[in-house]
Amino acid sequence: MTVDTTPLAPIAERAAAPATLTLPTAGGPTWRAATRDDAPVWLALRNHIARADAEPYVENLEEIEEIFEGAWRDMASDSLLGFDADGALVAWAQVECPPGDVTQVRAFCWGGVHPDRRGEGIGRELLAWESGRARQLLAASGKEVPARIGVFAEDDGPASRHRLYERAGFQVRRYYSDLARPLGGTSSGPVPDVPLTGSLRLVPWSADLDEAARLAHNDAFRDHWGSQPQTREQWAQRVCFAPEWSFLVVDAAPDVDALLASPDTDAETAAALRAGEPLVVGYELASRYTEDFAVRGYSFGYTDILGARRAYRGRKAALAALAAGMRAFAADGMQFAVLDVDTANPSGAHGLYASLGYTKTSGSRMFSIEL
Repeated sequence: MTVDTTPLAPIAERAAAPATLTLPTAGGPTWRAATRDDAPVWLALRNHIARADAEPYVENLEEIEEIFEGAWRDMASDSLLGFDADGALVAWAQVECPPGDVTQVRAFCWGGVHPDRRGEGIGRELLAWESGRARQLLAASGKEVPARIGVFAEDDGPASRHRLYERAGFQVRRYYSDLARPLGGTSSGPVPDVPLTGSLRLVPWSADLDEAARLAHNDAFRDHWGSQPQTREQWAQRVCFAPEWSFLVVDAAPDVDALLASPDTDAETAAALRAGEPLVVGYELASRYTEDFAVRGYSFGYTDILGARRAYRGRKAALAALAAGMRAFAADGMQFAVLDVDTANPSGAHGLYASLGYTKTSGSRMFSIEL
C-alpha cells in the first residue's frame, strides 16, 4: 500500500471556509437559529420525516433538548430552522464539530425537509449552508490534522438524498449494519456463559466507574476508523442510557508497571493508574429506546457501545460484558438485543455478532468530503 506523505496545507486553507453564509432562498421559508423553545416542533418535524422515509427509529423530546447542551455547541450559529408563511416548521439543519478530535477534525451535518416541501430546491441550498458552516468550524478549530465533513443516510432511504450528497461532492466512505438477535425461543440458542480469567471481574455499571469506562472506550476505539476520543462532557451526554443494562469488566490486580511501560498506554490512563484508580478493561453500555419499539415491531435493548482495551483483547472482556447485557435485556422482558456495527470493524466484531445469532435488519452509510 502506498502511503501519501504529502504535507498537509494549513487547516484554514484546506477548509476554504466562506466569510459569510448564504441563507437558503428556495421555497420561501423564513430562517432563524433553533432555540430550546423550538424543541417540541423540531421533534415533531424530525419524527414526521423519519416515518415518511421509513427510518428504523424516532426520537424523543429529551434527545432534542440534549442538543442544546455542551459548551462546544453554539446553536445560534450552528443551527437553522425554516418556517413557512403560516409559521409551520418545514426544514432544519444543524452542524457539529466534536471537541475531542485529535488525529482528525470532523464536522457533521444533519438536516431535513418536510416531505411535502421536497423538490423545491430547499434541501440543496440547506446542504450548501451546512457545508459552509462545517468549513467555518473546521477552519476555526486550528487543528492541523486531516479533516472531514460527514453526513449519514439510511441505505434504504430516499435515493434523492443520496444523489443530493453526491452532487454536493460527498462520497460514500463507510457502511454500517443494524443487527438484532432474538432473546426468546430456540432460534438463536441461549446467551453464552463467558468465564473470565485471572484478575478480571464482571461488574454492573456504576457512576464511580464511569470515568474509567470512558478511558477504556477511548483506548478501545483508538484504532477504529473514524473514531476520535471523547471528552468527559461528550461522554456524559447519554439521554437514553440504561445503567441497569450496562456492564463493565475491571482488572482487580492490573500489572501497573507493565502498563505504564507500554507505549500504547495513553496519558490519561497512565495518570489514573498512578493515582490508583480502577482499571476498566471491557464495557457494554446500553440504552432504552422505548419509542422505537412500535417502529420496529418488537421490544429490545440496545447496546450503544462495546469494546475492550487493546492490551486485553483476546481475554473475552467485551464478550462477557455483552452477554451480561443480553441477559439483562431478557430479564426485563425485551424480545431482542440490538446493536450497530461498522461493517469493516478492525476487531472482527461483525463475525462475533453473527456467531451469537445477530442478523442484519437495516443499514446506513456515511458520506464525506475529505480535506
